[in-house]
Amino acid sequence: MDRVSDELPELPEYAERVLDVAEQIPPGRVMTYGDVAEWLGEGGPRQVGRVMALYGAAAPWWRVVRADGALLPGHELRALGHYRDESTPLREASRAAEGHLPRLDMRRARWDGGTEGAGGAGSRSGRAGDIPAARAAGAEREVGGEAAHN
Repeated sequence: MDRVSDELPELPEYAERVLDVAEQIPPGRVMTYGDVAEWLGEGGPRQVGRVMALYGAAAPWWRVVRADGALLPGHELRALGHYRDESTPLREASRAAEGHLPRLDMRRARWDGGTEGAGGAGSRSGRAGDIPAARAAGAEREVGGEAAHN
C-alpha cells in the first residue's frame, strides 16, 4: 500500500508567479489570462489558465478571467457572488441570453497592473517595476479599448 506524503508537491516557478499576479489584482477589478501572461512576459493565456485551473483555488481566481467577460463555466454562481461582494462592474444579461447570467463589464473592470485602483485589501501597490518595459515606458494599451487584447 502506498503512503500518502504529508508534503505538498513543490509549486512550479511559473505557477508561483501567475498566482502572485492574481493576488495583486485589487478587489472589484480583473485581468484576463492574456493580461497576466503579458505582465509576466512569459507564456500565454492557455498557460495562465492551466495554472489557475491546477493551483488557483487558494488565490482570488475570479479576478483572472476570459477576455470576453463571460463567467468561468462551472463556477458562474461562485464567481458572481465574489463579483457582487467586491462591486466588480457587470453587464446584465439580456432575457435572450442563456441562463440570464451577466458578463463582466471589461471596459470598467479590467485592471492594467498599475497602482491606480490598487488600494484595496490584499493589493500590493508600488509594483510598477514588475510591469513589462513597454508598459512602464508609457506604451500601455487602452484598457477595454480596441487596442486591448486577451
